[in-house]
Amino acid sequence: MATIAELEEALRQSQQEAARYRQLLDHSGEVSWMIDCASGELEWLSHAAKTQFGYTLETARALAWDLAQELAPRLDRYESGDLSRKRLVRETELPHADGHPVPVEIESTLMTGADGVPVSVLGVVRDLTERRALADQQKKFASMLSHEFRTPLSTIDGAVQRLEMTGAHHDEGTRKRYRKIQTAVDRMLAMLDDYLSPERMASIGRARQPDEISPANLLESAAEGARTRRARVDLHIEALPQWMRCDPAGIRLCLEILLDNAIKYTPADTPLQLAGKMAPEGGVEFLVRDHGAGVPEAELETIFGRGTRGANAAGVAGSGLGLYMARSIADVHGGTVTVRNVSESGAEFRIWLPAAAKPGKSLARVDSNSDNPFDIRR
Repeated sequence: MATIAELEEALRQSQQEAARYRQLLDHSGEVSWMIDCASGELEWLSHAAKTQFGYTLETARALAWDLAQELAPRLDRYESGDLSRKRLVRETELPHADGHPVPVEIESTLMTGADGVPVSVLGVVRDLTERRALADQQKKFASMLSHEFRTPLSTIDGAVQRLEMTGAHHDEGTRKRYRKIQTAVDRMLAMLDDYLSPERMASIGRARQPDEISPANLLESAAEGARTRRARVDLHIEALPQWMRCDPAGIRLCLEILLDNAIKYTPADTPLQLAGKMAPEGGVEFLVRDHGAGVPEAELETIFGRGTRGANAAGVAGSGLGLYMARSIADVHGGTVTVRNVSESGAEFRIWLPAAAKPGKSLARVDSNSDNPFDIRR
Protein backbone atom coordinates (compact mmCIF):
# COMPACT_ATOMS: atom_id res chain seq x y z
CA MET A 1 0.00 0.00 0.00
CA ALA A 2 1.38 3.43 -0.98
CA THR A 3 2.34 5.78 1.82
CA ILE A 4 1.19 9.39 2.02
CA ALA A 5 4.68 10.52 1.05
CA GLU A 6 4.61 8.30 -2.06
CA LEU A 7 1.19 9.62 -3.06
CA GLU A 8 2.34 13.20 -2.59
CA GLU A 9 5.43 12.54 -4.72
CA ALA A 10 3.30 10.96 -7.45
CA LEU A 11 0.99 13.98 -7.37
CA ARG A 12 3.95 16.36 -7.58
CA GLN A 13 5.39 14.52 -10.60
CA SER A 14 1.99 14.49 -12.27
CA GLN A 15 1.62 18.23 -11.76
CA GLN A 16 5.09 18.86 -13.17
CA GLU A 17 4.31 16.74 -16.21
CA ALA A 18 1.03 18.60 -16.74
CA ALA A 19 2.86 21.94 -16.47
CA ARG A 20 5.40 20.85 -19.10
CA TYR A 21 2.63 19.69 -21.39
CA ARG A 22 0.80 23.01 -21.05
CA GLN A 23 4.01 24.86 -21.80
CA LEU A 24 4.40 22.88 -25.02
CA LEU A 25 0.81 23.65 -26.01
CA ASP A 26 1.35 27.34 -25.27
CA HIS A 27 4.16 27.42 -27.81
CA SER A 28 2.24 25.50 -30.49
CA GLY A 29 0.34 28.58 -31.65
CA GLU A 30 -3.04 26.81 -31.40
CA VAL A 31 -5.82 27.77 -29.00
CA SER A 32 -5.72 24.94 -26.45
CA TRP A 33 -7.83 24.54 -23.33
CA MET A 34 -8.58 22.15 -20.46
CA ILE A 35 -11.80 21.54 -18.52
CA ASP A 36 -11.88 19.62 -15.24
CA CYS A 37 -14.32 16.70 -15.45
CA ALA A 38 -15.28 16.86 -11.76
CA SER A 39 -16.14 20.57 -11.58
CA GLY A 40 -16.85 21.30 -15.25
CA GLU A 41 -14.70 24.42 -14.91
CA LEU A 42 -12.28 25.76 -17.51
CA GLU A 43 -8.94 25.26 -15.76
CA TRP A 44 -6.47 26.42 -18.39
CA LEU A 45 -6.37 28.35 -21.67
CA SER A 46 -3.36 28.87 -23.93
CA HIS A 47 -2.02 32.34 -24.65
CA ALA A 48 -3.08 32.01 -28.31
CA ALA A 49 -6.70 32.57 -27.25
CA LYS A 50 -5.88 36.20 -26.47
CA THR A 51 -4.17 36.90 -29.80
CA GLN A 52 -6.66 35.01 -31.99
CA PHE A 53 -9.99 35.54 -30.23
CA GLY A 54 -9.33 38.25 -27.62
CA TYR A 55 -10.05 36.03 -24.59
CA THR A 56 -8.24 35.43 -21.32
CA LEU A 57 -8.89 32.51 -19.00
CA GLU A 58 -11.27 34.59 -16.89
CA THR A 59 -13.30 36.02 -19.80
CA ALA A 60 -13.44 32.65 -21.58
CA ARG A 61 -14.98 30.78 -18.63
CA ALA A 62 -18.45 32.05 -19.44
CA LEU A 63 -17.96 30.99 -23.07
CA ALA A 64 -16.94 27.49 -21.94
CA TRP A 65 -20.25 27.03 -20.13
CA ASP A 66 -21.91 25.36 -23.15
CA LEU A 67 -19.04 22.87 -23.41
CA ALA A 68 -19.34 22.10 -19.71
CA GLN A 69 -23.09 21.47 -20.06
CA GLU A 70 -22.40 18.83 -22.72
CA LEU A 71 -19.79 17.13 -20.56
CA ALA A 72 -22.05 15.14 -18.19
CA PRO A 73 -23.95 13.16 -20.86
CA ARG A 74 -20.70 12.62 -22.73
CA LEU A 75 -19.05 11.15 -19.64
CA ASP A 76 -22.09 8.93 -19.00
CA ARG A 77 -21.93 7.48 -22.50
CA TYR A 78 -18.16 6.99 -22.33
CA GLU A 79 -18.32 5.22 -18.98
CA SER A 80 -21.10 2.97 -20.30
CA GLY A 81 -18.76 1.77 -23.07
CA ASP A 82 -19.29 4.24 -25.92
CA LEU A 83 -15.64 4.83 -26.89
CA SER A 84 -16.68 7.17 -29.72
CA ARG A 85 -17.12 9.85 -27.03
CA LYS A 86 -13.39 9.88 -26.21
CA ARG A 87 -12.51 12.22 -29.10
CA LEU A 88 -15.02 14.55 -30.72
CA VAL A 89 -14.67 17.09 -33.52
CA ARG A 90 -17.39 19.56 -34.46
CA GLU A 91 -17.79 22.83 -36.32
CA THR A 92 -19.66 25.79 -34.87
CA GLU A 93 -19.42 29.56 -34.45
CA LEU A 94 -17.92 31.33 -31.45
CA PRO A 95 -18.13 35.06 -30.75
CA HIS A 96 -14.86 36.98 -30.89
CA ALA A 97 -14.27 39.21 -27.88
CA ASP A 98 -15.22 42.19 -30.07
CA GLY A 99 -18.56 40.57 -30.90
CA HIS A 100 -18.25 39.27 -34.48
CA PRO A 101 -18.88 35.53 -35.05
CA VAL A 102 -15.94 33.31 -35.98
CA PRO A 103 -16.40 29.88 -37.65
CA VAL A 104 -14.36 27.34 -35.70
CA GLU A 105 -13.55 23.66 -35.39
CA ILE A 106 -13.47 22.36 -31.82
CA GLU A 107 -11.57 19.13 -31.17
CA SER A 108 -11.75 17.67 -27.67
CA THR A 109 -10.36 14.52 -26.06
CA LEU A 110 -11.14 12.88 -22.72
CA MET A 111 -7.96 12.49 -20.68
CA THR A 112 -8.10 9.52 -18.31
CA GLY A 113 -6.22 8.64 -15.16
CA ALA A 114 -4.38 5.42 -14.38
CA ASP A 115 -7.74 3.80 -13.53
CA GLY A 116 -9.21 4.69 -16.91
CA VAL A 117 -11.63 7.24 -15.46
CA PRO A 118 -11.78 10.61 -17.30
CA VAL A 119 -10.26 13.41 -15.24
CA SER A 120 -10.19 16.28 -17.75
CA VAL A 121 -11.07 17.32 -21.28
CA LEU A 122 -8.22 18.64 -23.41
CA GLY A 123 -9.22 20.54 -26.52
CA VAL A 124 -8.17 22.73 -29.43
CA VAL A 125 -10.09 25.53 -31.18
CA ARG A 126 -9.18 26.20 -34.82
CA ASP A 127 -10.28 29.28 -36.75
CA LEU A 128 -11.97 28.17 -40.00
CA THR A 129 -12.27 31.63 -41.56
CA GLU A 130 -9.53 31.08 -44.14
CA ARG A 131 -10.66 27.52 -44.86
CA ARG A 132 -14.24 28.68 -45.48
CA ALA A 133 -13.03 31.51 -47.73
CA LEU A 134 -10.93 29.04 -49.74
CA ALA A 135 -13.92 26.69 -50.08
CA ASP A 136 -16.05 29.58 -51.39
CA GLN A 137 -13.35 30.46 -53.92
CA GLN A 138 -13.16 26.84 -55.05
CA LYS A 139 -16.92 26.68 -55.57
CA LYS A 140 -16.91 29.90 -57.58
CA PHE A 141 -14.00 28.63 -59.64
CA ALA A 142 -15.76 25.31 -60.25
CA SER A 143 -18.94 27.10 -61.37
CA MET A 144 -16.95 29.28 -63.75
CA LEU A 145 -15.02 26.30 -65.11
CA SER A 146 -18.18 24.26 -65.65
CA HIS A 147 -19.83 27.17 -67.46
CA GLU A 148 -16.81 27.81 -69.68
CA PHE A 149 -16.74 24.15 -70.73
CA ARG A 150 -20.48 23.61 -71.01
CA THR A 151 -21.25 26.59 -73.27
CA PRO A 152 -19.10 25.53 -76.27
CA LEU A 153 -20.01 21.87 -75.74
CA SER A 154 -23.71 22.73 -75.91
CA THR A 155 -23.09 24.61 -79.16
CA ILE A 156 -21.27 21.61 -80.65
CA ASP A 157 -23.97 19.26 -79.38
CA GLY A 158 -26.72 21.25 -81.08
CA ALA A 159 -24.79 21.54 -84.33
CA VAL A 160 -24.08 17.80 -84.51
CA GLN A 161 -27.71 16.94 -83.82
CA ARG A 162 -28.82 19.21 -86.67
CA LEU A 163 -26.26 17.64 -88.99
CA GLU A 164 -27.52 14.15 -88.11
CA MET A 165 -31.14 15.19 -88.66
CA THR A 166 -30.46 16.79 -92.04
CA GLY A 167 -27.67 14.50 -93.21
CA ALA A 168 -29.54 11.32 -94.06
CA HIS A 169 -28.12 11.49 -97.59
CA HIS A 170 -24.52 11.71 -96.36
CA ASP A 171 -22.23 8.72 -96.79
CA GLU A 172 -21.61 6.26 -93.97
CA GLY A 173 -18.13 7.61 -93.23
CA THR A 174 -19.50 11.12 -92.65
CA ARG A 175 -22.35 9.86 -90.44
CA LYS A 176 -19.81 7.82 -88.48
CA ARG A 177 -17.84 10.99 -87.80
CA TYR A 178 -21.03 12.71 -86.60
CA ARG A 179 -21.64 9.86 -84.15
CA LYS A 180 -18.03 10.02 -82.95
CA ILE A 181 -18.34 13.74 -82.25
CA GLN A 182 -21.66 13.18 -80.46
CA THR A 183 -20.13 10.44 -78.31
CA ALA A 184 -17.22 12.70 -77.35
CA VAL A 185 -19.58 15.56 -76.46
CA ASP A 186 -21.78 13.25 -74.37
CA ARG A 187 -18.72 11.99 -72.54
CA MET A 188 -17.48 15.51 -71.77
CA LEU A 189 -20.91 16.61 -70.54
CA ALA A 190 -21.09 13.52 -68.32
CA MET A 191 -17.67 14.34 -66.89
CA LEU A 192 -18.86 17.87 -66.10
CA ASP A 193 -21.83 16.44 -64.22
CA ASP A 194 -19.81 13.77 -62.43
CA TYR A 195 -16.54 15.50 -61.67
CA LEU A 196 -16.62 19.26 -62.23
CA SER A 197 -19.64 20.22 -60.17
CA PRO A 198 -18.83 22.92 -57.57
CA GLU A 199 -19.24 20.38 -54.76
CA ARG A 200 -16.94 17.86 -56.44
CA MET A 201 -14.23 20.43 -57.18
CA ALA A 202 -14.43 21.84 -53.66
CA SER A 203 -13.82 18.38 -52.21
CA ILE A 204 -10.68 17.71 -54.28
CA GLY A 205 -7.66 17.78 -52.02
CA ARG A 206 -9.75 17.76 -48.86
CA ALA A 207 -11.68 14.55 -48.37
CA ARG A 208 -12.78 11.33 -49.98
CA GLN A 209 -15.66 8.91 -49.49
CA PRO A 210 -14.28 5.47 -48.63
CA ASP A 211 -15.46 2.58 -50.75
CA GLU A 212 -14.13 -0.64 -52.23
CA ILE A 213 -13.51 -1.57 -55.84
CA SER A 214 -11.44 -4.04 -57.82
CA PRO A 215 -8.30 -2.25 -59.08
CA ALA A 216 -8.26 -4.61 -62.06
CA ASN A 217 -11.78 -3.54 -62.98
CA LEU A 218 -10.73 0.10 -62.67
CA LEU A 219 -7.95 -0.47 -65.19
CA GLU A 220 -10.23 -2.42 -67.54
CA SER A 221 -12.77 0.41 -67.51
CA ALA A 222 -10.10 3.07 -68.08
CA ALA A 223 -8.59 1.14 -70.99
CA GLU A 224 -11.95 0.63 -72.68
CA GLY A 225 -12.76 4.31 -72.33
CA ALA A 226 -9.43 5.32 -73.83
CA ARG A 227 -9.90 2.94 -76.76
CA THR A 228 -12.95 4.91 -77.86
CA ARG A 229 -10.56 7.81 -78.47
CA ARG A 230 -7.44 5.87 -79.52
CA ALA A 231 -7.40 2.61 -81.51
CA ARG A 232 -4.60 1.02 -79.50
CA VAL A 233 -4.23 0.85 -75.72
CA ASP A 234 -2.19 -2.10 -74.45
CA LEU A 235 -3.19 -3.30 -70.98
CA HIS A 236 -1.11 -5.43 -68.65
CA ILE A 237 -2.20 -6.43 -65.14
CA GLU A 238 -0.09 -8.43 -62.72
CA ALA A 239 -1.29 -9.78 -59.36
CA LEU A 240 -3.32 -7.06 -57.64
CA PRO A 241 -5.51 -7.02 -54.54
CA GLN A 242 -8.98 -8.22 -55.42
CA TRP A 243 -10.33 -5.14 -53.63
CA MET A 244 -8.91 -1.81 -52.52
CA ARG A 245 -10.43 0.98 -50.44
CA CYS A 246 -10.71 4.24 -52.35
CA ASP A 247 -13.13 6.70 -53.90
CA PRO A 248 -13.77 4.81 -57.17
CA ALA A 249 -15.00 7.87 -59.08
CA GLY A 250 -11.94 9.83 -58.00
CA ILE A 251 -9.39 7.19 -59.01
CA ARG A 252 -11.28 6.60 -62.25
CA LEU A 253 -10.99 10.32 -63.02
CA CYS A 254 -7.29 10.24 -62.12
CA LEU A 255 -6.68 7.47 -64.67
CA GLU A 256 -8.81 9.18 -67.32
CA ILE A 257 -6.85 12.42 -66.92
CA LEU A 258 -3.50 10.67 -67.42
CA LEU A 259 -4.76 8.66 -70.39
CA ASP A 260 -6.30 11.75 -72.02
CA ASN A 261 -3.03 13.58 -71.46
CA ALA A 262 -1.09 10.74 -73.12
CA ILE A 263 -3.46 10.74 -76.10
CA LYS A 264 -3.00 14.49 -76.58
CA TYR A 265 0.78 14.37 -76.65
CA THR A 266 1.49 11.27 -78.73
CA PRO A 267 1.14 10.57 -82.46
CA ALA A 268 -2.12 8.87 -83.40
CA ASP A 269 -0.37 5.78 -84.80
CA THR A 270 1.55 4.93 -81.60
CA PRO A 271 0.16 2.72 -78.81
CA LEU A 272 -0.30 3.65 -75.17
CA GLN A 273 0.54 1.27 -72.35
CA LEU A 274 -1.56 0.96 -69.21
CA ALA A 275 -0.31 -1.34 -66.43
CA GLY A 276 -1.17 -2.20 -62.85
CA LYS A 277 0.82 -4.16 -60.28
CA MET A 278 1.95 -4.30 -56.67
CA ALA A 279 4.50 -1.58 -55.94
CA PRO A 280 7.97 -2.55 -54.64
CA GLU A 281 7.48 -0.34 -51.57
CA GLY A 282 4.01 -1.77 -50.89
CA GLY A 283 0.64 -0.60 -52.14
CA VAL A 284 -0.37 -0.64 -55.79
CA GLU A 285 0.87 1.31 -58.78
CA PHE A 286 -0.86 2.19 -62.04
CA LEU A 287 1.42 3.16 -64.94
CA VAL A 288 0.43 5.18 -68.01
CA ARG A 289 3.15 5.25 -70.65
CA ASP A 290 3.19 7.06 -73.97
CA HIS A 291 5.65 7.37 -76.87
CA GLY A 292 5.58 11.12 -77.33
CA ALA A 293 8.28 13.74 -76.87
CA GLY A 294 8.42 13.32 -73.09
CA VAL A 295 8.46 16.07 -70.46
CA PRO A 296 11.29 18.62 -70.27
CA GLU A 297 13.44 17.76 -67.26
CA ALA A 298 12.88 21.19 -65.70
CA GLU A 299 9.10 20.60 -65.75
CA LEU A 300 8.92 17.09 -64.28
CA GLU A 301 7.62 18.48 -60.98
CA THR A 302 6.14 21.85 -61.93
CA ILE A 303 3.63 20.44 -64.43
CA PHE A 304 1.46 19.30 -61.50
CA GLY A 305 0.83 22.89 -60.44
CA ARG A 306 -2.65 24.35 -60.86
CA GLY A 307 -2.98 26.16 -64.18
CA THR A 308 0.50 25.09 -65.28
CA ARG A 309 1.09 24.10 -68.91
CA GLY A 310 4.37 22.75 -70.19
CA ALA A 311 6.58 23.96 -73.01
CA ASN A 312 5.23 21.14 -75.21
CA ALA A 313 1.62 22.34 -74.78
CA ALA A 314 1.68 24.91 -77.59
CA GLY A 315 -1.16 24.15 -79.98
CA VAL A 316 -2.69 21.53 -77.64
CA ALA A 317 -6.05 22.33 -76.05
CA GLY A 318 -6.10 22.39 -72.27
CA SER A 319 -6.52 24.49 -69.13
CA GLY A 320 -3.56 23.29 -67.06
CA LEU A 321 -5.89 21.76 -64.46
CA GLY A 322 -5.81 18.06 -65.35
CA LEU A 323 -2.53 16.98 -63.76
CA TYR A 324 -3.22 19.21 -60.75
CA MET A 325 -6.56 17.43 -60.23
CA ALA A 326 -4.97 13.99 -60.71
CA ARG A 327 -2.32 14.64 -58.05
CA SER A 328 -4.88 16.20 -55.67
CA ILE A 329 -7.06 13.10 -55.92
CA ALA A 330 -4.10 10.82 -55.19
CA ASP A 331 -3.07 13.05 -52.28
CA VAL A 332 -6.36 12.61 -50.41
CA HIS A 333 -5.95 8.85 -50.78
CA GLY A 334 -2.51 9.03 -49.18
CA GLY A 335 -0.93 8.35 -52.57
CA THR A 336 1.13 10.15 -55.19
CA VAL A 337 1.27 10.89 -58.91
CA THR A 338 4.73 11.24 -60.44
CA VAL A 339 6.24 11.30 -63.91
CA ARG A 340 9.53 10.23 -65.44
CA ASN A 341 10.91 10.23 -68.95
CA VAL A 342 11.46 6.81 -70.47
CA SER A 343 14.86 6.23 -72.06
CA GLU A 344 13.46 5.01 -75.39
CA SER A 345 10.83 7.71 -75.89
CA GLY A 346 7.89 9.28 -74.15
CA ALA A 347 6.84 9.72 -70.54
CA GLU A 348 5.56 7.37 -67.87
CA PHE A 349 3.09 8.63 -65.27
CA ARG A 350 2.79 6.62 -62.08
CA ILE A 351 -0.14 6.58 -59.66
CA TRP A 352 0.84 5.02 -56.34
CA LEU A 353 -1.87 4.17 -53.80
CA PRO A 354 -1.67 2.45 -50.42
CA ALA A 355 -3.49 -0.88 -50.27
CA ALA A 356 -3.83 -2.91 -47.11
CA ALA A 357 -5.27 -5.97 -48.85
CA LYS A 358 -3.04 -8.89 -49.78
CA PRO A 359 -2.40 -9.56 -53.47
CA GLY A 360 -4.97 -11.82 -55.05
CA LYS A 361 -5.56 -13.42 -58.38
CA SER A 362 -6.08 -10.83 -61.10
CA LEU A 363 -9.70 -10.63 -62.20
CA ALA A 364 -8.93 -8.88 -65.50
CA ARG A 365 -7.57 -10.20 -68.72
CA VAL A 366 -4.17 -9.26 -70.11
CA ASP A 367 -4.41 -8.03 -73.67
CA SER A 368 -2.22 -10.15 -75.89
CA ASN A 369 -0.26 -8.16 -78.43
CA SER A 370 2.94 -9.17 -80.16
CA ASP A 371 4.64 -5.80 -79.65
CA ASN A 372 3.27 -5.04 -76.20
CA PRO A 373 6.40 -4.31 -74.10
CA PHE A 374 4.47 -5.14 -70.94
CA ASP A 375 3.48 -8.62 -72.12
CA ILE A 376 5.61 -11.07 -70.10
CA ARG A 377 4.12 -14.16 -71.76
CA ARG A 378 6.21 -13.80 -74.92
